[in-house]
Amino acid sequence: MFEFLDLNFVWFVLIAILFTGYAILDGFDLGVGALYLLVKDDNDRRILLNSIGPIWDGNEVWLVTGGGALFAAFPHAYATVFSGFYVAFMILLFVLIFRAVAIEFRSKHESKTWRRNWDISFSVSSILIALLMGVAMGNVIVGLPVQPDFELRTTLLSLLTPYPILTGITTVALFMMHGAIYLVMKTEGELQAKVRGWVNNTIILFVICYVSTTMVTLTFFPQMIANIKEYPILFIVPLLNMLAIANIPREIHHGREFRAFMSSCASILALITLFAIGLFPNIVPAADPANSLTIYNAASSQKTLSIMLIIALIGMPFVVAYTFTIYWIFRGKVRLNKMSY
Repeated sequence: MFEFLDLNFVWFVLIAILFTGYAILDGFDLGVGALYLLVKDDNDRRILLNSIGPIWDGNEVWLVTGGGALFAAFPHAYATVFSGFYVAFMILLFVLIFRAVAIEFRSKHESKTWRRNWDISFSVSSILIALLMGVAMGNVIVGLPVQPDFELRTTLLSLLTPYPILTGITTVALFMMHGAIYLVMKTEGELQAKVRGWVNNTIILFVICYVSTTMVTLTFFPQMIANIKEYPILFIVPLLNMLAIANIPREIHHGREFRAFMSSCASILALITLFAIGLFPNIVPAADPANSLTIYNAASSQKTLSIMLIIALIGMPFVVAYTFTIYWIFRGKVRLNKMSY
């Protein structure tokens, strides 16, 4: 049915879209969590929590869907990564669960100690999730010690080298900027004025991290720009990324919070696109390129990819429609009521 398509490439793009959707949607609520402890008033903290309360769990659907698509489309890559990153993924799973529990339990009891402990858990978990994801991406860029049999033998400490830590910190800074812009849209009054002051600081932090990461990447991992050199038209992606980032403070200055948020979304889209361009055609680059898992040697059969594409074409519109509907229903400023967290 899809003989005219390179299904391996199609699924590479689809999985990239799913993870981009997760980064954009869950990125801002992870950013809200990272900034959460900067406010001290209990009422203000509840407003921040309720700005993401109706949508945070729906945002994580994109991560589950992306992981499921990776498992079905590229099972060898999934098996290699999840076995090699087993401890890191278990930590990630734990903090994802702990963060969800913190959101649900935080306001169930009036005790200040109770709420403070859950507040700390929520914020630390949010930071750790973003950090671990950035560290994972950094290790993929560095290249993993994949063996000829596709086995990945590594330890948690071996993953925590300087470059992956730098990419992890950059990811945290990116999500903090994204979350601060989102909060400007969802708050008002004195709290909004306070949050608005965070935006420029988070932009500065992100730009410093981004420039540092880019310099290190170009110096030590030039293979990440090999495809751009081969196809110069792709240079438009980093150019658009720079323009999107530069537009954020401009839109904030003019009080156009939604446009600033869309620019932040565009910058995340551009960054993940650059990551995907740098990897292609690899999915799991190996320290020894001969052992890398690509979209061809790690893929399912063509029949499987074809059937999955049909399912994706049927199912994805429902996911997008659900996401749009939830955001439309809960648009506008946050108002606390008896149903709030």
